[in-house]
Amino acid sequence: MYFFLGNLSCLELCYVSITMPSLLAGLWNGLYHISFVACMTQLFFFIVLVGTECILLASMAYDRYVAICRPLHYPLLMRPQVCRGLALSSWLGGLLVSVVKTSCIASLSYCGPNVLNHFFCDVSPLLNLSCTHVALTELVDFISAIVILWGCLLMTLASYVAIGRTVLRMPSAAARHKALSTCASHLVVVGIFYSATIFIYARPSRAEAMDFNKVLSVVYTVVTPLCNPVIYCLRNREVRAAFRRSLH
Repeated sequence: MYFFLGNLSCLELCYVSITMPSLLAGLWNGLYHISFVACMTQLFFFIVLVGTECILLASMAYDRYVAICRPLHYPLLMRPQVCRGLALSSWLGGLLVSVVKTSCIASLSYCGPNVLNHFFCDVSPLLNLSCTHVALTELVDFISAIVILWGCLLMTLASYVAIGRTVLRMPSAAARHKALSTCASHLVVVGIFYSATIFIYARPSRAEAMDFNKVLSVVYTVVTPLCNPVIYCLRNREVRAAFRRSLH
């Protein structure tokens, strides 16, 4: 569990390092200028992180499934080589998706004022600036969203359906409580992340960059990385004890 949390922490440090500088500069100056190359670079790394987090959250759900539903096989099924393979697959999967999507978006022609109604270079605002036919790029974007977002979400839900069945069959209330507490923090993180990303990215056409979309983007680029350490740390008995001692 802590191996995957370490990868998630690294992922979220990268999140804020990519999106926060442009957000803070825009808030400070009112207008933030960025070159085309820098914009495409920011988009590339952002898509890498989104895709990686989707696969990583699904891997963490599988880790919980094995721990609760097949505890005796856990040392074999989740041995260090498997954990490293799942983590590496998460990063490589996000990298592959980002290469395809960024290549399609960078190949478009852009004309007009070239003003993004957003605080970082995202897919939909860039598609709205293009003055060429974007049907193929929209199709690639939609298919990748279906494969990554919905595919990983279905894997996560399948893991938790199996976990729910196992928990309901447990004879002890204490065992059920322990199993649910193991999954509670991950479920909260999954709910926050997917509720925002699916609304923005899993649509078949480019969406207007409305203020509501920017608010949702703040949720999974700023709020989620801020809340995840609190969510995961407060379920740890030693961290809670240290927190209580500091308050006293």
